[in-house]
Amino acid sequence: MPERDLALLIEAAAEAAAIAMRYWRSEQSVWHKAGGAGPVSEADFAVDAYLRERLGKARPDYGWLSEETEDGTARLSARRVFVVDPIDGTRAFVAHERTWALSLAVVEDGAAIAGVVQLPAMGRLYTASRGAGARLDGKPISVTEGRGRLDGARVLASRSVLEPELWRHGVVPPFRREFRPSLAYRMCLVAEGRHDAMLTHRPAWEWDIAAGTVIAREAGAVVTDRHGAPLRFNTPEARADGVIAGPPATHAALLRALAP
Repeated sequence: MPERDLALLIEAAAEAAAIAMRYWRSEQSVWHKAGGAGPVSEADFAVDAYLRERLGKARPDYGWLSEETEDGTARLSARRVFVVDPIDGTRAFVAHERTWALSLAVVEDGAAIAGVVQLPAMGRLYTASRGAGARLDGKPISVTEGRGRLDGARVLASRSVLEPELWRHGVVPPFRREFRPSLAYRMCLVAEGRHDAMLTHRPAWEWDIAAGTVIAREAGAVVTDRHGAPLRFNTPEARADGVIAGPPATHAALLRALAP
């Protein structure tokens, strides 16, 4: 079943990417969500509408959770659920940058079992299904060997992780912080072995991390919330309490360094 779902996600992502590219670098309407939740564009809605129709027709018994669809309780009774972010990194998208992604996943009984993260403007397609490994453009990928110390580790995170109060004894480890707008892309860069880990201490929406979770995990990463607990999906609040992803040794080093 995960392999069949992955094939469906790949097919749907290809057309959704084409829709998004028609809007990218064009004149389109952009709105700002309440509460400082960020922008949403015409492209977000167009991609969301396509995916909901395409995937819903293919798997009518699956639930649906998307950033751009009003949420409800029906998904909570479904065993399998599509978890989708039509455009992860909308700020980058509307700024005509390339580091935005489409993030599509299938969740079964709370666990991500198939995922696609596509970066149309960069020509990259990350895929994974449970037990079958992770791939970039069809080629297997894996995490770095990992390190038990954080000195010089390349960690993808926002600037806010440098606040001393987040770290044990107020000491920020000497890692090299880098940033990408899309959380899904950050998780895939860890899966690909281009970075040692990713970390967000803030609550993370499930649609931002579901596909990246299965891709990173299948590439050999440990993926948990910021306290080290396994991630669960299709929860009522649809959010995780932060995310840490990295090879086992690096993940453990980050967990040890963070303040309780």
